[in-house]
Amino acid sequence: MEKNNLKGNAEAVDICDLRKATERTELGLRKQAENYSSVIDGQELTLSSAGNKEVNSKEPPNRNPDFGACEQQLVLPRVPPLAVQRSSRAAPRLFQDYPYSLFQQQVEMDFKIMLDPENMENKAGLKLPNYETRLPLIAKKKSAPVCSQRTGKDPTAPSPWALPAFLSLGSPLPLLEGDTPKGESQRALGGQRLILPAALRALPAPPAVPRAAPGPQFPRQHKKPALGEMSVRLDPESTDTITLPKPKEAVYGTYSSSKGSIPSLPSSNSVVSTRRSRPEWRCPAQQLQSEVHIPPQTQPPQTAQPFQDPCLDIAVHQKAPGVLTLQHLHHSSWGSTVGFLEPSEKLLKDHSVPLATINSQKLAQITSDLDFKENPTKSDILSVMKNQPAVEETPNGAGQGGSAGGHRGGPSPVPGSGQQQQWAAGQQQQWAAGVLSSCWRSWSHLARLRGALRAARRRHLENFCSRAKHLAANWNRIRTSRRTIIHIPSLGYSQHIREHIPDLAVQQNLQMGRLCDILDANVDVIYICPLALSEELLQYYNKLLGLQAAVRSGSPEDMADLQDRFRILTPEAINSFPEQHMCLATVLKYSPRTLQRLQGLLQGRDAYMVGGVPHLDELAVADQLQVPLLGSEPAVAQLCSTKSGSRRVFASAGVPTPPGEGDIHSREQLLRALSQLVLDNLEVQRWLFKVDDERAGDGTAFCDVTSHLECQPWIQREQQEHGPGVWSESQARELALVKISQELPGLLAQHVQPVNEKRFPTWEKFLQTFLTQGGVIEAFPCSGSVANLTVDLLIEPTGQLTLLASGEQLHAEGPLRSSGTTIPQRSVDPGLLQALCLKVGEACKAKGVLGYFSVDFVAFTHPQTGRQQVWATDLDLGYSDQLALSQLLVYLTDGNVDCGSSILQAPLGAKESQSQGVQHEGTKPPAPCSPRCAVASSQLRHCSLSGISYSLLLHTCKAHGIGFDPQEKQGTVFVLYEDQKRHSLGMITIGEDLQGVLLTFARNLFIIHQEISAPNMQGETNFKMAIRDIEAILGVTAENKLRLEEEQPWEADALKE
Repeated sequence: MEKNNLKGNAEAVDICDLRKATERTELGLRKQAENYSSVIDGQELTLSSAGNKEVNSKEPPNRNPDFGACEQQLVLPRVPPLAVQRSSRAAPRLFQDYPYSLFQQQVEMDFKIMLDPENMENKAGLKLPNYETRLPLIAKKKSAPVCSQRTGKDPTAPSPWALPAFLSLGSPLPLLEGDTPKGESQRALGGQRLILPAALRALPAPPAVPRAAPGPQFPRQHKKPALGEMSVRLDPESTDTITLPKPKEAVYGTYSSSKGSIPSLPSSNSVVSTRRSRPEWRCPAQQLQSEVHIPPQTQPPQTAQPFQDPCLDIAVHQKAPGVLTLQHLHHSSWGSTVGFLEPSEKLLKDHSVPLATINSQKLAQITSDLDFKENPTKSDILSVMKNQPAVEETPNGAGQGGSAGGHRGGPSPVPGSGQQQQWAAGQQQQWAAGVLSSCWRSWSHLARLRGALRAARRRHLENFCSRAKHLAANWNRIRTSRRTIIHIPSLGYSQHIREHIPDLAVQQNLQMGRLCDILDANVDVIYICPLALSEELLQYYNKLLGLQAAVRSGSPEDMADLQDRFRILTPEAINSFPEQHMCLATVLKYSPRTLQRLQGLLQGRDAYMVGGVPHLDELAVADQLQVPLLGSEPAVAQLCSTKSGSRRVFASAGVPTPPGEGDIHSREQLLRALSQLVLDNLEVQRWLFKVDDERAGDGTAFCDVTSHLECQPWIQREQQEHGPGVWSESQARELALVKISQELPGLLAQHVQPVNEKRFPTWEKFLQTFLTQGGVIEAFPCSGSVANLTVDLLIEPTGQLTLLASGEQLHAEGPLRSSGTTIPQRSVDPGLLQALCLKVGEACKAKGVLGYFSVDFVAFTHPQTGRQQVWATDLDLGYSDQLALSQLLVYLTDGNVDCGSSILQAPLGAKESQSQGVQHEGTKPPAPCSPRCAVASSQLRHCSLSGISYSLLLHTCKAHGIGFDPQEKQGTVFVLYEDQKRHSLGMITIGEDLQGVLLTFARNLFIIHQEISAPNMQGETNFKMAIRDIEAILGVTAENKLRLEEEQPWEADALKE
């Protein structure tokens, strides 16, 4: 067989190559037929002979026996609608643009060829004029496969789920040179392109289409459609124009032929595909080159076929046959026409014009007169429109341009400004209704959750009250029998307070001294730790608690192993909520494995729980563990433990408090109250501002108002002139009040100093928090010597009030922030202090307070009377850090604290026992006890601690003589909190004399600082400030000691003894 190449030379072609090409083509067609059959939906399709026009007839057509097996009916299987939807998304829209009769004939012929490709009669059907497929002649022989597809990450590569590549109507099926037919077959196939017309079929509508539930449609930015999308229809009434359809027709397309108008209605799946598809933009030239090829026989004659003017419906569809006809008529100036349509489309879209009809003759005339690079003016665009008055009357509604990017889920508006506005209003109402329904569902869901949460909390509270009554009825038995105490050192402050607590987990772990409750032989302790402790720390506390046996016996070799008496459990959820700043009780609530383990440890045993700062989740944990909680109800704690609530409790108890006023929530109230307080207490130099819910001095600010008040000299003169009795009712006092209130705003903004300057750098920022949360104004003692005391108390379930510990605060970081304590206190008469504490305790008990709480006092000597005054300043409901250190102090000395006499009694040491035995030889010795005192701090910070391990630190301290002697029951003990950051620790120094203990404590800090610090250390530490504070205390202590020896030598001798 011979073939002619492009140069006209004849070349020999092997018949084997042609047979291979035919086989490969057959294989490709079979595969593509299988892919195409997978997208056919519910209704069975019966294919008959080429002459039968009833392709979709339910009855099978008559068969011609001459055709044999190839003429048998092919029944395609039923496919689920979902598959049709998926395939319709990828199907090209240009399938809808072919006449239905042509498509019907080509489908039948294609399936006959696929069923019997070797039949020459079927191959002869390719001679039909409708087949305009030509097999290309490849000059060079290649070994490439029959059909090659790109498989890389090219964005233009076809999807494996889309229709095959050879269905593209713009490119023929690639064949090799050896696959080209020869002889008669070549003449039969010559001049035609192999196109699968089945790909041009529009999918029929399935009987049932699944649809998504309607929801709110939120406005979104519309994407500008690409130029080159224009839906058209052929109208036989007009003979000189092309008519583009209404919006619905612009989407689907409507066609007519010489035999009549036969609409091709797409299925609902096709509608979904049309709305969701976003075709990639291509320039008009590229798009026109890849459009559907219409055979000459199917194109209407240019002189006889009528067509209407194109109607621009926002987007131009150049795939439509009408536009292709217009292109054929004006092919010479088509580039200028496309250049004219682009700005026209943009202008109509910007002015929200729903429909515009263009006169094709005027369009051709205008585009021929315009320069190729010249953009048409607005007048030029309007001149080619047949409905120019309607376009000009359309309002410029930018908010109504929703149709510019395609309608979202609703019918298109009917052309006309009034109807378009009505449609837009309906769409907006539909969107608003969706938003309201969505908000209502969210609100209802949250309301149900809130109701369930309120019901759960109500149940927890009821169970808490019932178990508290049971605990009170059995307290005397439980406190003397075998029991388990669950300690949860949780800081249940409000969320906004916990967010500003640095290292919240470490701050919740400062009370490791709770483990010392095992001093009672009937008590087992379960300590819930907010940090994961290493094995090294667990061994340290095991040895520390084992010192108690050595202390009792006086022999270091008698250390006991008490691992079965205490357990330290860490909830598994400690790292699950890193950004939530949850308290320990909440973390334990969301730790089911730890709760399950606790239930196993508590099974069949008497137990109760001791929390920290009361929180609602403590009730939830106690309810889940089914144990009583020795603590106050969270609502009561919130009411009494604020600064304003504390003043109310102290007022009801009848104890003295500083001059001040609480429950301040406005700027006017603040200025009015402060002006009145300053005028009534001119001797007070410094005034304190305390935020209600803050802790540890973070929400405190101070200002020396009197020293910066310009009208103070005038007020003092007026007060002296009028005298004490007349001054309170004189007009000068009212004038003085006005002057003070006028000066205070500027004075406070300039001279107020917050304690925590990092959080509150300015007065305005502090004032905002102060007025939001509420607060109090209090006077600071006008004395050079001020002592701050803390007393810990316990209200037992039976109502009995017990004083547990007392101490005097250390202020290393300022006079308003505590950094440690000396135990016991020796600044106030113990009897007076005990009387005040009992009054406060009774007032708290009357308000429903239960469990542990602490009261802060300030003692000073009045400068005018010379007598000591004691004010109650603060009330904290919960287990305090001082109480935990006191518990450890009592555990290590095997002694007890008598708050009634402010004495810590401990058994005599080895040396003291020898001296007592020599002194009382021959007589009955008294009780072997001696006083002890201690300096303790849980707030020691040093950045260089992280650079040294705890074992090395303890060895270094031991080398310098820093340690605890169990025989003498005195020395230094460290409290270690965590071993990850290692930037803080606690320390207790125990001795016989307060002055000696202070010296030892300061010496220990100095040695540790020298050992762990680098010469150029730039980190944070409070060691130096603590040393300076102790030096100041030692100076006052030495001065008071000398004064006491001069005034009352017998008391000094008693203290020495």
